[in-house]
Amino acid sequence: MGALKYLSKLCSATTTRSKRKSMQTVEIRVKMDCDGCERRVKNAIKNIKGVKSIDINRKLSRVTVNGFVDPNKVLKRVNNTGKKAEFWPFIPYNVVQFPHVSQVYDKKAPAGFVRNVQAAAAPPPNATEEAMTYLFSEDNPNACSIM
Repeated sequence: MGALKYLSKLCSATTTRSKRKSMQTVEIRVKMDCDGCERRVKNAIKNIKGVKSIDINRKLSRVTVNGFVDPNKVLKRVNNTGKKAEFWPFIPYNVVQFPHVSQVYDKKAPAGFVRNVQAAAAPPPNATEEAMTYLFSEDNPNACSIM
């Protein structure tokens, strides 16, 4: 019995292997002015082990990397090119419940995007606001039909 346990542990040596990283999409904001800047960033990223695809959108200053990579490693590699880089701080405009709350709206954001701020949610509406909204709702069969 001892030999069987030894052989089973030897064959299933999962503790000695390193875990494979999961497939991730890393989005980074990098200011790129010309083709040279774009090429420099692309060459820095494509040499990282595990990168499957690189998408660069110079108009939005956005680099999207897909693959089995560590996001911090990608960010560090882009910063080593001499370009200022940060993780993509914006989310689509239609995802945010209150896009014009302070700290969410950003003039530097590309068209259709607002800053991704988790704590900047508007205060919950009080009962009177909800009642007024319900009066003109399509869900209310007795709603005002003047519209």
